[in-house]
Amino acid sequence: MTGPIYLDYNATTPVDPRVLEAMLPWLREGYGNPSSDHIFGRAAKAAVTLAREQVAALIGARADEILFTAHATEANNLAILGVAHALRGGRRDRLLYSAVEHPAVSQPMRHLAGEGWRVASIPVDATGRVDAARIDLDAETALVSVMLANNEVGAIQPVAAIAARARAAGALLHVDAAQAAGKIAVDVNALSCDLLTLAGHKFYAPKGVGALYARTGTPLQAIQFGAGHEGGLRPGTENVPHLVALGEAARLARMELEAESARLCELRERLHQRLTAAIPGLALNGPATERLPNTLNLSFPGVAGWQVLAAAPGLAASTGSACHAGQHAASGVLGAMGLSAERAAGAVRLSLGRTSTAAEIETAATALIAAWRQLAA
Repeated sequence: MTGPIYLDYNATTPVDPRVLEAMLPWLREGYGNPSSDHIFGRAAKAAVTLAREQVAALIGARADEILFTAHATEANNLAILGVAHALRGGRRDRLLYSAVEHPAVSQPMRHLAGEGWRVASIPVDATGRVDAARIDLDAETALVSVMLANNEVGAIQPVAAIAARARAAGALLHVDAAQAAGKIAVDVNALSCDLLTLAGHKFYAPKGVGALYARTGTPLQAIQFGAGHEGGLRPGTENVPHLVALGEAARLARMELEAESARLCELRERLHQRLTAAIPGLALNGPATERLPNTLNLSFPGVAGWQVLAAAPGLAASTGSACHAGQHAASGVLGAMGLSAERAAGAVRLSLGRTSTAAEIETAATALIAAWRQLAA
């Protein structure tokens, strides 16, 4: 087997060839502006409408509840800042977010703290999960933001239980599902959330396209201004090729979800078993069961995670979020879980995807075992 083995699908996914084929015509002859009232514009508008319906179908939403964005970071900012702007001056002035959120959630929250909002972090347990019963909700809480699945350890949060508590308190719930969509079933009605974020490049669409689900009636104000695109909440001429790609990626994810999730879970467990059998003291970070089917975060004993990966150059993996690449500091997620500095330093995130094969898993396991033995000798 030649070439590096890619085990960093939680950072980004390759564009599925079927997605690429769907978007190519809109990079060539389908160049019309969806706002133009002629044959080119109407064709582009129809393509955007279909994409909106396909994305809505993936998460059980209505098409008119889908707002297209450039990425999940923009969607998170629109959800958090947009709700805050809409509710500013009311009696609800508290914002809550989990201690393991992506910076695209935690940073807007901290920005709002600087504007006078009372912002607090929700702790997680040793597996990275929130205890819904222990969230400090009150009549002054405006918004709770909790990711559906963590990007580093794969922990799946009890969002439906959190939603029940938020609703009882009259608070809104935002869910960052960027890491979950395409890997596990995501249904906005089962989750009972008001806002939900998607990232195209996490489920085989190109980078540079995302979406925000906003339940009908959710108070939301624009944070950018221009023409009246996306219901006046996200101005800018639509990126038709990327929206078509997002729609096709959503369609494929919905169609193949069950079988692909089962396949990835089997490969992940095979990799885990091989490594555990050969490396005494290897520790799993995150829940054993309530976890993304493709994600394996492990702490290698006695060595640093980045050293393990450096000693296995044929593998492309990470020690945590790709947004912090190049840093050797311990992950903030693992710190929030209460892991020791030594265990956090030894962590490596291995995330599988649509093109992962059994042969690659065997080769990866052999390389990781050899790297650890070399370093621990």
